[in-house]
Amino acid sequence: MSFFFEVLLGGLLAGVMYSLIAIGFVLIYKASGVFNFAQGSMVLFAALTFVSLLERSVPFWGAFVFTLLIMLVLAWAIERFVLRQLVNRPPITLFMATLGLSYIIEGLAQAVWGAQVHGLDLGVSDEPFELGGMLLSQFDLFAAAVAGTLVVLLSLLFNKTRTGIALRAVADDQLAALAVGIRLHRLWLIVWAVAGVVGLVAGLLWGARLGVQFSLSLIVLKALPVLIIGGFTSIGGAIVGGLIIGASEKLAEVFIGPIIGGGIENWFPYVLAMLFLLVRPAGLFGERAIERV
Repeated sequence: MSFFFEVLLGGLLAGVMYSLIAIGFVLIYKASGVFNFAQGSMVLFAALTFVSLLERSVPFWGAFVFTLLIMLVLAWAIERFVLRQLVNRPPITLFMATLGLSYIIEGLAQAVWGAQVHGLDLGVSDEPFELGGMLLSQFDLFAAAVAGTLVVLLSLLFNKTRTGIALRAVADDQLAALAVGIRLHRLWLIVWAVAGVVGLVAGLLWGARLGVQFSLSLIVLKALPVLIIGGFTSIGGAIVGGLIIGASEKLAEVFIGPIIGGGIENWFPYVLAMLFLLVRPAGLFGERAIERV
C-alpha cells in the first residue's frame, strides 16, 4: 500500500507542473476565446534565453530578471502588433494568428540562441527524499512547490481582483465589455504578460527536467487532456485536471503497463480526455455553451 501512495503522490507532484502549463492556456482563452498555440513556443523561448544567458556567465538572478523583461516585451509586441489588429475577429482568425506566432517565436529563438541542446541545472538534485516511508524526488517536490505557489497566486489574481472581474466580463462578451468601458487592449496585455511569466517558470522547471531543446515546445500537448478534463475557462479546473492527469498516468504506467505493455503513460491521458469529451464535453468546471436560435 505504501508503494501505491508513493506512485500516487509522485503523479500528483507531476500534475501540479501540468496545471502550470494549462493555466497559461486558460488565461488566453478567457481573454480572447482562442486556444493559444504559441504557449509552447513561449516556454521554449524563455528557457532557451535563460540557459543561454547562464552559459555566458550571467548570474542566475540576473539571467532570470533579464529573461522576465524579455518575456514582458514579447507580450507587449504580441498585443501591440498582432492582437490589437484582430479585435472582434472570429476565433479561428485568432487561433491562426497564434499558430503563426508559434513558428515565429521558435524561429526567433533559434536565430538568436542557436539550435543546440542545453542542460539546465537549477541547483536542486533529483535524489530521492524519504517521506513517511515513501521515496520522492527532491526535484519533484521543489518543482511542485514552485508551480503550486504560482498557481495559487494566479488564482487569487484572477478571482479576487478587478482584473479578474474584467477578465470574466471579456470572456462572456467582448462587445459588452467594451461597451461598459473595459479596455480590452490593456487586459490582453496583462494576460499575455502573465502568460509570459508562466512560460518562464514552466520553461525553467521543464527545461531542468527534460533539457532545453526544441522538443520542449511540445510540452503543450500534455496540457490538452488537462484542459479537456478541467475545462478551458477555469483556473481551478486546470489545477484539478492536472492532478487527475498526473496521478492517473503514473498509476496506469505502474499497475496497468506491465499487463498490456509499456509506454501507457504517453497515451493514457488522451484516453481519459476522449471519455470526457463523450460524457462531459465542457469538462468538470467548464461553462457549457448555450445557443438560442
